[in-house]
Amino acid sequence: MSESQDTLTITDNRTGRSYEVPITDGSIRAMDLRGIKVDEDDFGLLSYDPAFKNTANVRSAVTLVDGDRGILRYRGYPIEQLVEHSSFLEVAYLLINGELPTAGELDQWIYDITHHTFIHENLKQFMDGFHHDAHPMGMLVSTVGALSTFYPEAKDLDESEARYMQIIRLIAKFPTLAAFAYRHSIGMRYAYPDNDLSFTGNFLNMMWKTTELKYEPDPVLERAMDVLLMVHADHEQNCSTTTMRAISSSQADPYSAAAGATAALYGPRHGGANEAVLNMLNRIGSVDKVPEAIQGAKDGQFRLMGFGHRVYKNYDPRAKVVQNLAHEVFEVTGKNPLLDIAVELERIALEDEYFVERKLYPNVDFYSGIIYQAMGFPTEMFPVLFAMGRIPGWLAHWQENVLDKEQAIVRPRQLYTGAGERTYVPVEQR
Repeated sequence: MSESQDTLTITDNRTGRSYEVPITDGSIRAMDLRGIKVDEDDFGLLSYDPAFKNTANVRSAVTLVDGDRGILRYRGYPIEQLVEHSSFLEVAYLLINGELPTAGELDQWIYDITHHTFIHENLKQFMDGFHHDAHPMGMLVSTVGALSTFYPEAKDLDESEARYMQIIRLIAKFPTLAAFAYRHSIGMRYAYPDNDLSFTGNFLNMMWKTTELKYEPDPVLERAMDVLLMVHADHEQNCSTTTMRAISSSQADPYSAAAGATAALYGPRHGGANEAVLNMLNRIGSVDKVPEAIQGAKDGQFRLMGFGHRVYKNYDPRAKVVQNLAHEVFEVTGKNPLLDIAVELERIALEDEYFVERKLYPNVDFYSGIIYQAMGFPTEMFPVLFAMGRIPGWLAHWQENVLDKEQAIVRPRQLYTGAGERTYVPVEQR
């Protein structure tokens, strides 16, 4: 295509004027619309896009999601390859640094994270102040934010070494805060980190250790946890990642930004979808009730959870990975009775024209909740596990945002629909 064709011609029927707007990377700059005015006093044209459904506000090299083709790539690497050959900490390094590490770089990265897993005892006392039935996700939001008070140097965003330390600390301490939140919620004393274990092995240790001198994680469950964290590590400009970037645009420290991102993930539309799948499978109750549920969904009487995705219009590549993982986990934990319902539900839905035409394929949440439940995690911990996996992605976007000279403090426009100017009326005259 010639350079002259890389433009969009806009005719303003209010004035009859035409404008040529450059097209770059399949997009136009919203600020170019500001030049389209009725007269000199006109502010200029705005674009209105609720929920940013068709607006790109960043250039990012971190993750590619191609929903039409069912593709997810971290820094160019397909998620399927990373799950087969890599580990969560190596994926975290890739997301944040842009390249896979050498053996020496990976060893140093793992060492640094392993030796920053402990939290300050005062933070543990802070957690003790929560009510006995406090939701683990609410505790996580609060304690992640509280970390900023222990590391005031985190505000030195221009210093690469300071940024590196905060990245290390957040990845390292997230599992500790997550596990401690769970232990508090069930009234058990905290199990401290064990630096002899792997990242995920240590998390399972802090979750489940009781009276044994040394916790030995099951290698299948340890690997399953690693895979689940990998498939959740990043997913482009979703709600929580956008929140992370928006908060960081004010030059807030990464702990405060991560607390905000965690809070965004707390919402049931974002981080609670796999719990909704479990609830749905429990409502269906048995395999023989699946056809009835399918028909109810088609009639609008029953909502199928875990099918379809705002981005994916093809089979979610993460769902394929997690589906295979489920069978490996159940070899250790015993079969979750909900699995048969899920498999039958998926089988019928993928053959039914109603779902095929609407491209309602299973997403990552369809099987992940079943696996978490089989491993012993209560549903309250599901969004916490999601956040623990997503922290490297959040940090990769945080760092990218900090270093992007084109970015400024986030400040969207609005279309005001309120009253015009009014005169104040004293209370006795109303």
